[in-house]
Amino acid sequence: TFRTADVVGIDTLVKVANGVYENCPQDEAKDSFKIPTWLNKVVENNWLGDKTGQGFFKKTKGAGGEKEILTLNLQTLEYAPRIKPKFASVDAAKPVDDLKQRLKMLVAAPDKAGEFLRQFHYGLFSYISNRIPEISDEVYRIDDAMMAGFGWEIGAFESWDTLGVERTTKAMKEAGYTVAPWVEEMLAAGNKTFYKVESGKTLCYDPLSKTYKLIPGGNDFIILSNFKDKLVWKNAACNVYDIGDEVLGIQWNTKMNSIGGDVLSGINKAIELAEKDFKGLVIGNEGPNFSAGANVGMIFMLAIEQEYDELDFAIRLFQNSMMRVRYSSVPVVVAPHGLALGGACEMSLHADKCCAAAETYTGLV
Repeated sequence: TFRTADVVGIDTLVKVANGVYENCPQDEAKDSFKIPTWLNKVVENNWLGDKTGQGFFKKTKGAGGEKEILTLNLQTLEYAPRIKPKFASVDAAKPVDDLKQRLKMLVAAPDKAGEFLRQFHYGLFSYISNRIPEISDEVYRIDDAMMAGFGWEIGAFESWDTLGVERTTKAMKEAGYTVAPWVEEMLAAGNKTFYKVESGKTLCYDPLSKTYKLIPGGNDFIILSNFKDKLVWKNAACNVYDIGDEVLGIQWNTKMNSIGGDVLSGINKAIELAEKDFKGLVIGNEGPNFSAGANVGMIFMLAIEQEYDELDFAIRLFQNSMMRVRYSSVPVVVAPHGLALGGACEMSLHADKCCAAAETYTGLV
């Protein structure tokens, strides 16, 4: 982004872009790295970003002494007060927690934001298709690099899957973009996605063998959402799956994976089902964090409205649920990662086994 360029240094941006252009003569997109005249002028003016006090953005003080951020007009090369654009599609997508659903909404939007995202993804998909086999033989390795290097929650090929490979490829061609021949061959053979799930395992399309192969290490861990076809029970927040070996798995999807009434009901129901027909229960979650703890917003509202009976009920329900985890007649395993705070920490402490990820931040806050 422009802000990232200011932080890193616009001169660094220019040097990297020139380096790519000069050293990648066969890259079909190398012309994208040509430095435009206005950007060269910015460097000549020594507007290099934070290190020189101004770049694409400039911090000043207003008439009243308050901090003000000005933005650079790329046509006039003059600074003006920052104007935040408003898009109905962005406002509509903000409340949607599910990233893939949010991505679909935004890319399908008819406004400028939607058009921007369509063009961005068309260019991205075209480019990554040509990096196979130039920089990797495997699709999943490029996705892993994007997620590890840039902090993306899902990789570029997985984003392509989300938007529909066949449909998006057709739209790309209509917009003047091309894809690598191996993608065309994949679609012609009836393979419509780069990833697919079989028996709870994620498989990735291999362009060399033209078949799907298990991602290395896929047998070493369980992805609960891969068991959607083994759904046993659900409510508004939770899904309970049969993950094999007579074991159930439960996960929930709330803001920051906070623990509210629906989640507690789901945990109690999962334990009940496990005690009746199964031999164990795994409590886990996908996403950046296991859980930020109890839904403090709900507790706060009950206190403000002086709903003390409801507040007492909520506290008792939480504590009784934790005791249900502790004294269940079947083993309960909790698998935290990322943030596991407050009630999530308490749940981990009460479990028969806590299988924490290497990067877990936990505590009774």
